[in-house]
Amino acid sequence: MYLSKIHIPWAQAQNPYQFHQALWRLFPGHEDADREFLFRVEQLQRGVGAHVLMQSATRPQSVEQSPSLLNWREYAVNIQNSQRLRFRLRANPIKTIKDSSKGTVERKGKTFTRTVRVPLIHEEQQQAWLERKLQSFAQLESLIVQPEPVLYFRKAKDGRSGKIQTVMFDGILTVIDAEALSQEIRQGIGPAKAFGCGLLSIARA
Repeated sequence: MYLSKIHIPWAQAQNPYQFHQALWRLFPGHEDADREFLFRVEQLQRGVGAHVLMQSATRPQSVEQSPSLLNWREYAVNIQNSQRLRFRLRANPIKTIKDSSKGTVERKGKTFTRTVRVPLIHEEQQQAWLERKLQSFAQLESLIVQPEPVLYFRKAKDGRSGKIQTVMFDGILTVIDAEALSQEIRQGIGPAKAFGCGLLSIARA
């Protein structure tokens, strides 16, 4: 894998969809492939732009137009069972509930009530969500939960608007299953990865 630092100008950084499209430009020739990168905004300055940390399966390429690839390095996940690690994760903690107002859907001859995603807004709910995500491969030791402003977006194709509630998790965990944790680092945790969620950064505690 590769870890990269990127700068996205303010013009693209204001819109989540333009933001994501800008990152795709760092992988020319892969526009039709499945997304193989995760990212997290580390700093956003009005009028200047965003500094981004990106993890990718393939090496990003510098492009003439924005964004700017500041630097990159190869990154090998080397984790051991029982190891203590510091971590950082921006996530979109949610639960899925049935919503009869959305109608029904047919699957394999059966009728199901449609579901919707609902954000978890209380800190104890958010911590419980994270513990469930980690429980098969890590034990949570300590945690700081930092709520963040709501992220509003408008879909380019149909013009519909939406919003997501992100949370920054910082803490220490103990590894239970190193292989499973390594896989989770590669694929990301939780929904809203196109909006900068899911990148699990680790370091020795």
